Amino acid sequence: MTLSAPSRPAGSGWADRRIQINVSPHAGEVDLSVLDGHGGGAALLDPVSMADLLRNGFVYPPHTIFRDVKVASTGFDPAQDLHGVPVFHFARQSAMAAPSRPPADAVDEDDLVETYHRLLCDAVTRSTAGMRSPWLLQSGGKDSTSMAIAVAEVAPQIRCITYRGGQEEDEIDSARFVARKLGLRHESLVCDPARSYDRYLACLPGMPLLTADFALLSYVDLATEIAGEGGDGIIDALGSDPYFGVPAHWQTHVLAWLARRLRLPRGTLGWSVVGSNFGLCYLLGTMQMDSFERFYPGSRFTDAEVDELLGGEVASLSMRRLEVFRDDIAAATTMEARRRVSATILESAIFAKGMYAARALNLRLGYPYCDAALCDWVFHEVPDDRLIGPGGVNKVLVRQHIARHFHELPYVSAKGSFRFDLCGLAAQRFEQVYDFALQVQELVPGAPAWLERHRHRMRNKYFASKFYLLAVILPWLQSRLHESPPVSGEEALP
Repeated sequence: MTLSAPSRPAGSGWADRRIQINVSPHAGEVDLSVLDGHGGGAALLDPVSMADLLRNGFVYPPHTIFRDVKVASTGFDPAQDLHGVPVFHFARQSAMAAPSRPPADAVDEDDLVETYHRLLCDAVTRSTAGMRSPWLLQSGGKDSTSMAIAVAEVAPQIRCITYRGGQEEDEIDSARFVARKLGLRHESLVCDPARSYDRYLACLPGMPLLTADFALLSYVDLATEIAGEGGDGIIDALGSDPYFGVPAHWQTHVLAWLARRLRLPRGTLGWSVVGSNFGLCYLLGTMQMDSFERFYPGSRFTDAEVDELLGGEVASLSMRRLEVFRDDIAAATTMEARRRVSATILESAIFAKGMYAARALNLRLGYPYCDAALCDWVFHEVPDDRLIGPGGVNKVLVRQHIARHFHELPYVSAKGSFRFDLCGLAAQRFEQVYDFALQVQELVPGAPAWLERHRHRMRNKYFASKFYLLAVILPWLQSRLHESPPVSGEEALP
């Protein structure tokens, strides 16, 4: 953490300083306690960061929702002045950075899997140090299944929990099978949008910063459940994509080609034949996006909508924040390499949801896949064909690790990634969110009109996704609109 010279007038009630925080889990446990006394206030809330959230669901690092707080996420050297002209570079996002990788026929497969297993077990041990009763977020996918294998060996007291966010998902059966086979205790939590939203609102006083990740409400729901059951820590199987690689399938290429940054007439999505069809809305929304930003998940607000919501031309300023990453994007010569860059940038969102929720609920948080020894070994010592196989099969080494313990690979066919019942949230909490929109009109003046105009379209997940963003963003802004006295994370405990 770096604290620099004062930037606010004296007598503001909050120490006059600029704040930098290292938030990369690759650099060890993150400490957000410096923000416990940050009183907020409209003058410190950054409208460009609000545009980031509406356009992409997260704030472009190194920026945050507060003008006076910057974060050193992965790829930013925390020793540099992030309030000045920050520089971004992350070597692991490019295969060219690992010329020493051995050829496929130079390694013994059993030795390779055994080394991976040992390093993952060591990473779990280090990540759970100091936790009495940690829980593993077990999504049913490859990463959490492989993690569960290591957990069963070195920390069998850990309980597993799986979230079911929608009917299209089948994680719970898969995750339960894995846990029982490994001798781990397994719990499940089915999404209840109203309960999840109430828990989010209860956590707001202790959430130091703002993100709008589409799994944030699910994460808060899970974290509150874990805290209520006596858990004191969370083990999260995120973080391996930048060094294992992110295959680009044909759908990725098509969406990138369709993203043209067009500005379609405002009423286009209001046509009856379009407004009720998720596929058409998603297609037209994609055409209005930047091709690189289309790598980010979910349906988000278009630039024209963002300018309308914020009452000025702010979307272009948000787009300009992508320039700090342009050198790395330009150096990524393949679609897969560009996706690695996007995965690194997205860490600002995917890790933030856990960090902020854990801080609010006074929970420890561990990311074994971010362990330096494991990351370095996979990136430098694992042959390319064990990272991404023929036909774009991802994480071949992880699949081989799982296959040693299960005759048939048990991870799910319809992965949900802690998805959320978006339409259910809109149906149950529309009026509440509309009320928040009225309370923060000085920050987001166009929100009430947008909500009223799209009230009848919330059965379409395209519009429900945008409602979700407002449902997350508006109450957080309302809670920080006026300067407040310090609040500790413990006050948000259930």
